[in-house]
Amino acid sequence: MLLMPRDRFGFNLFDDMFNDPFFKKAESPALMKTDIQEKDGKYILDMDLPGFGKENIKADLENGYLTITASRDESKEEKDEKGNLVHQERYTGQCSRSFYVGDNVKEEDIKAGYKDGILHLEFPKNETKQVEQKKYIAIE
Repeated sequence: MLLMPRDRFGFNLFDDMFNDPFFKKAESPALMKTDIQEKDGKYILDMDLPGFGKENIKADLENGYLTITASRDESKEEKDEKGNLVHQERYTGQCSRSFYVGDNVKEEDIKAGYKDGILHLEFPKNETKQVEQKKYIAIE
């Protein structure tokens, strides 16, 4: 294998190679963007979940953590007039986020709805215990 220093003789082999469209990464929007508001003694959480069906979204509460999980399985195929497969794509994926809501929040305290790709959750604001800050040890 020939090893060439970067920018030898005015060109860079690897820059040219990775500029090829084959290597370009597809841009995808961030999933599960979340807005959290405090209003009238409660928290209001709105999470963007476009393309997910209501039946594929799960919210659970355990040890003071509210976890939202969304999954999707899709299969798309195109056939020509003779019924021969011309194009087929599959997508399987899952995403998840957790929020500490406090040990005093119960499942029945949380109201949830899903409309137009936005998951809307409301739950009471409770006094939460202070999460201990990370402490560093000095090395001498």
